[in-house]
Amino acid sequence: MKTFVQPHSIVRKIWGNSEVVLLIFAGAAAEFALNKAVDWLFYTNKLPNDPIGRLFSTVRYAQKIVFADEATAQQAIRRISAIHGGVERQRGDQIPDWAYRDVLYMLIDYSERAYELLNRPLTTAEQEEVFTVFRRVGDGMNIPALPATYQDWQTDRQRHMENDLMYGEYTSRLFERYRWQLGSWRYDLLRRVQAMLVPGRVKDLLGLKAGPLMPHTIRIFKVLEWLRLKPLVQRVLLPTQYLEEVRQLEQPEVA
Repeated sequence: MKTFVQPHSIVRKIWGNSEVVLLIFAGAAAEFALNKAVDWLFYTNKLPNDPIGRLFSTVRYAQKIVFADEATAQQAIRRISAIHGGVERQRGDQIPDWAYRDVLYMLIDYSERAYELLNRPLTTAEQEEVFTVFRRVGDGMNIPALPATYQDWQTDRQRHMENDLMYGEYTSRLFERYRWQLGSWRYDLLRRVQAMLVPGRVKDLLGLKAGPLMPHTIRIFKVLEWLRLKPLVQRVLLPTQYLEEVRQLEQPEVA
């Protein structure tokens, strides 16, 4: 049976590792809080009411696509489009095309950045592979004006960040919800991790600072993972109610 993503693809390796996936969404959570279309996330109140739970819901959809056969993946993509279409009908307005592209571009960019932070930089071929997979997702959602090549995407990604980001009321409200769910010290750690992940413009708008010890902390984490102490680390870093969901992110075939 044909799979949506090739079995030994770097995309499966990235999205099959729970720590890398959490980093992807740590970066995306920072940037999307700045997006000029972030008000759409407040329309149903699902995200501000439970940002971490919403994260896991989004991850489950992404993994359904990455680890599914072609037909199942396309069905999941259509389901995502239908959910967004339902929200648009309720609100009587349309999510801007550029906002759809912004989210897709974040998945591409933070897949790269998260994997590099915990492992190594992607090769040119791997960068192209990540771009191609998510461009197919965008095509399946009928997102218009998608770039044709990785190089074109890099240019458009920069243009989108310059045009579509601002610090506003919703940014502040969303970060307050992050703090409420995580508690003070986990929230502080989140912001320091985000500072290591996000592009310079995002870092500047949010006033993020990693601190001198964060690179050493990442290296220590890798040692603990090698010593098979990952469950202990997860128990310390994450609220108890989300531990099982985090562990379910790990895909056995690529662990």
